[in-house]
Amino acid sequence: MNICVFSSSSNAIADSYFQEAHQLGKLIGQGNHTMINGGANVGLMEAVTISARKAGAKTIGIIPEKLIGRSLASGNTHKVIITSDMMGRKEKMRNISDAFIALPGGFGTLEEILEVMTLRQLSYHTKPIVFINTNNFFEFLFKQFEVSYKEMFAKDLYRELYFIANNSDEAIDYLNNYKPVEMDSKWFVVPEKKS
Repeated sequence: MNICVFSSSSNAIADSYFQEAHQLGKLIGQGNHTMINGGANVGLMEAVTISARKAGAKTIGIIPEKLIGRSLASGNTHKVIITSDMMGRKEKMRNISDAFIALPGGFGTLEEILEVMTLRQLSYHTKPIVFINTNNFFEFLFKQFEVSYKEMFAKDLYRELYFIANNSDEAIDYLNNYKPVEMDSKWFVVPEKKS
């Protein structure tokens, strides 16, 4: 399985986040999977790459050419794919991956995982999507999701778009047993506005 991991590029974060990234990489390697990520040599991206490679995984880094010029490409990937821009990077990641996992990260990580969720919602793919909620990092994002369900901005069915894992073991177990749920193609029935 080609597992895409979205994650932080920060080296300033707590060690517990790095420990989980190392565990995820180790499990990806032990499962004979391929690990795909953003290809940078910093933060959780580099941590999961090193750990996955050490555990026997093939590692693929996909990085836009602008970041290559900043000496940010990891030297621990078996293969580096260079794209012209960030949009191309995300498209390539989506196309060659069979599953998506989000470790904690900043705006880029959130954008990447929410985009694959939106595409799953619209039935552009049926691939599994997992958040690893280390230190309850995504707590307020999930609370925002709950507001969306409650206020009818999103259907309850969309809870099936993603899985919330407490740790890497739960995440990999979910991927190994994943069966896609068919999304409802109907929009909400919208009441007519009163004039």
